[in-house]
Amino acid sequence: MSFSPLDSALYGPSFGAAAFTELFSDDAHLRRLVEVEVALAEAQAELGLIPAGAAAEIARVCPGVPFDFARLRAGLAADGVPVTGVLAQLREHLGEEARAFLHWGATTQDIVDTALVLALREALDELEGQLERLISLLAEQAGRHRRTVMAGRTHSQQALPVTFGLKVAGWLAPLLRHRNRLAELRPRLLSVQFGGAAGTLAALGGDGGRVQEALAAKLGLNAPLLPWHTARDNLAELAGWLALVTGSLGKFAQDVILLAQTEVGELRESADRSRGGSSTMPQKSNPMTSEAILAAARMNAVLVSGMYHALIQEHERGTHGWQVEWLTLPQMLGLCAGALRGAEQLAGEMAVDVERMRENVAASGGLMLAEGYSFLLTPLLGRTAAKTLVTDAVKLALAEGFSLPGALSRLPGAPPNLPELREEDYLGENDLFIDRVLSAAQRKDRSMK
Repeated sequence: MSFSPLDSALYGPSFGAAAFTELFSDDAHLRRLVEVEVALAEAQAELGLIPAGAAAEIARVCPGVPFDFARLRAGLAADGVPVTGVLAQLREHLGEEARAFLHWGATTQDIVDTALVLALREALDELEGQLERLISLLAEQAGRHRRTVMAGRTHSQQALPVTFGLKVAGWLAPLLRHRNRLAELRPRLLSVQFGGAAGTLAALGGDGGRVQEALAAKLGLNAPLLPWHTARDNLAELAGWLALVTGSLGKFAQDVILLAQTEVGELRESADRSRGGSSTMPQKSNPMTSEAILAAARMNAVLVSGMYHALIQEHERGTHGWQVEWLTLPQMLGLCAGALRGAEQLAGEMAVDVERMRENVAASGGLMLAEGYSFLLTPLLGRTAAKTLVTDAVKLALAEGFSLPGALSRLPGAPPNLPELREEDYLGENDLFIDRVLSAAQRKDRSMK
């Protein structure tokens, strides 16, 4: 097994997403480093700070330079960062003037951080698309099953009747908040990094601020209040968002696993019973997609602490916090993408056994309506007497196998012509809550609480 399943040709498809494997590949990383260097040269030339010919040569030559990975690895081992080796190989293909003005006034971290932000922009575009597709699929399921009555469970015990549509709406609502959070964090996160050696851009004299703004505009990024070399809160905020998303998907997956248990049997991951097969037990259909989502959720809950540790950095340029981010953030992004992919599959393919839900509700013998009967009888008997009567009826029903209405009718003190409750009539604001969620999902309500 590889160091990370995300990098494994065998295990990778179960936990990650192919688009993210390419997005965070070495080749893609090097392309973005070069993209930042080219944009910097072009921005400085447009401001008249370096010769236009030098910038033109950098833009023409550098994107096509083939890198010697063996030399890059040796340089990384010596310098701790890849940019020094990248610059050395780029300069071998440039004329004297262009060599001199490549990387003008920048520091290594400016290039690496800005290249990371470019990668994060692509990653967030992909994650947002996945999230929107999942929201649409869950909204469709919530609407379809708004009157599919099932047992609501608290502390894993049957409690009150609910609908499967309401349960799906409960999976959906946090995703709408995550969509809002993503829109809010994007402007903070997608900011250029350009501060020079110690965050003052002293090498550029009085032109540093102008170059920073021009570079940001060239790359389609925002210009921050000041360089963020050791202020990593925006990256930690992203990590928190990733952990929130996978955590909400984990709750979805956990419910699917519980509903798919043989003794419950209200839901399966797919109508295809051959999926999730056992090597020795052909009767089984294991919820493997849900298990992978749960693993991603729990792993991101662990990894996010690493990003919070990386917030603590020294002075104007840190020591090890940067490397902690390298070890952590790409994994979190890949796990979130894989979890969203799995959740899309679940939402689109889940097989809902409506009849089994009805059977499980009927098997309770009306006991899920104990609360309802207590409130129904209160105007007739008073609150204390009504609660006592229903409590005694529940005990009788459990002991003798009666339904709750049957047990109530056998107890002294029960009113004659006891009104009958049905589970489908005791759903409270089921429709209101589903409608609220579906409305917010459709209009992309950015103010939803």
